[in-house]
Amino acid sequence: MDDAKIVQLYWDRNQLAIPVTADKYGSYCASIARNILGSREDAEECVNDTWLQAWNSMPPHRPALLSAFLGKIVRNLSFNRHKHNTAAKRGGGEVSAVLDELSQLVSGKDDVHQQLEHKEITRAVNAFLLTLPQDKRGIFIRRYWHTDSISAIASRYNMKENAVSVTLNRLRKKLGDYLKERGLYL
Repeated sequence: MDDAKIVQLYWDRNQLAIPVTADKYGSYCASIARNILGSREDAEECVNDTWLQAWNSMPPHRPALLSAFLGKIVRNLSFNRHKHNTAAKRGGGEVSAVLDELSQLVSGKDDVHQQLEHKEITRAVNAFLLTLPQDKRGIFIRRYWHTDSISAIASRYNMKENAVSVTLNRLRKKLGDYLKERGLYL
């Protein structure tokens, strides 16, 4: 079933929307959740919560790209679960590594001005990604959206792990320079 028909099922409040969505996007959402959480049980819970949140969000939202809409929901739920799971202790795994890698771009300030720039920064990051060759963009997205491990990315792109690490380091530096050139200091 195509995405427009699935979205229409949600808008029609047809309960078939959830199993159809799970059939089409269950593996995709589970992969995102597992990469963030490292736990099959927690990932399954976040995926199930994703279907509920999608049900509660449509209407009023009518996503243009259902996969991105669901990916964002499961990603946010998974990060929230990870934060909850590691509240008392610093957790290991890919999420901590990814956050540590990006920390050099983020100042840690949480002021009102920064919050107002959030949308502008998001647009700038998206524009930056469009300047990259497809393989480098894919590597960046696999690491910082899907939270894939360095070894998984190396395997996927037939690269050595060190080459992936170097590529990501250069891309982070390039992104930082790109944002600074536009007056967007993180």
